[in-house]
Amino acid sequence: MRGASPDLVRRALGERDPLPGTAGFAGELDGRLVRDVLGRQPLFSERDDPERWSFDHRDLDDPVAVPAGHARETTGEAAGDDERVWSLPDPPAATDRDAALERVREAVFDSVQSVDDDGLAVAFSGGVDSAVVAAGVPDAPCYVAGFEGSHDVAAAREAAAAMDRDLAVVELTHEALERAVPEIVAALGRTNPMDVQIVLPLYLLAERVAEDGYDRLAVGQGADELFGGYAKVQKAPDDPRVEAETVRGAARELILTLPDQLERDLLVLRAAGVEPVAPLLHDRVVSAALPLPGQLLVDGDRRKVALREAASGVLPESVAEADKKAVQYGTYASRELDRLARQAGFKRRMENHVQRYVESLVE
Repeated sequence: MRGASPDLVRRALGERDPLPGTAGFAGELDGRLVRDVLGRQPLFSERDDPERWSFDHRDLDDPVAVPAGHARETTGEAAGDDERVWSLPDPPAATDRDAALERVREAVFDSVQSVDDDGLAVAFSGGVDSAVVAAGVPDAPCYVAGFEGSHDVAAAREAAAAMDRDLAVVELTHEALERAVPEIVAALGRTNPMDVQIVLPLYLLAERVAEDGYDRLAVGQGADELFGGYAKVQKAPDDPRVEAETVRGAARELILTLPDQLERDLLVLRAAGVEPVAPLLHDRVVSAALPLPGQLLVDGDRRKVALREAASGVLPESVAEADKKAVQYGTYASRELDRLARQAGFKRRMENHVQRYVESLVE
């Protein structure tokens, strides 16, 4: 069992408690494979033999992921059957603004300050998410990845200076992207360009962190989903990318996409040689975020309102209020992978030209 003790998971099963006070868990328990409600630990079993299982799909011939919040029988007539044992709570919106903000503040900083900084580095993009994480581990070194001139590198340098933190810049190159793509595809078992573009800078940053002697990487994953960081949440219900009729409903839609995203990120980070640490995905932070009303998620053009308010007074205002681009755009990873595809003869007029380029690198 990874991420929690067997006794704690056994209790969570008995009580059907989806948020029992962990940062996620998965593994085998009493003849069943179990994975926490947000899928914060990947778990797979062999399609025709669920007694064979692993945290890494590459260990299996025909792996099938255990869905988040489910238990999978490993033996008997029901072997391979999945049962939902935990569902994400759906509490009503909090009505006391100050109390909701205080709950977020306490949960976030209790979580980040409880992180052990032994062997730890921080993935630092200059946005409020990674800055909050970095504030909790003031002695851990900060790293940013990106092509020179990219938004993330510039933002990280400005934020690190404002926070008086040293920063190591992992400069991305075309050669590094071409080398990393097949390794990422092997770790993920996916070739779709969006997934590859998102994790390219993360993978190369993690490689550098491991080379520098650190074996754990603190990340700000989960904050955008939990606290309303996406433009499509801000624009709900007018954005066709979400079905919800409210900002709060749209944020919940995004939270429910976390299992697939976290599986992707964790598999890649482990392949690069580090173990991820995601304090903003701890159960206590999730519990504090779920009841937030829409106005504490988005207020006009300001997104992640509650998280920024929580960071006020802890981070410099310029950092707490900084806007951030999605990692694949902020690092130029998406732009430069597209450039490499076109240079290799995969023109934009061709259907799925970047994916075809990615597949050519794997071949």
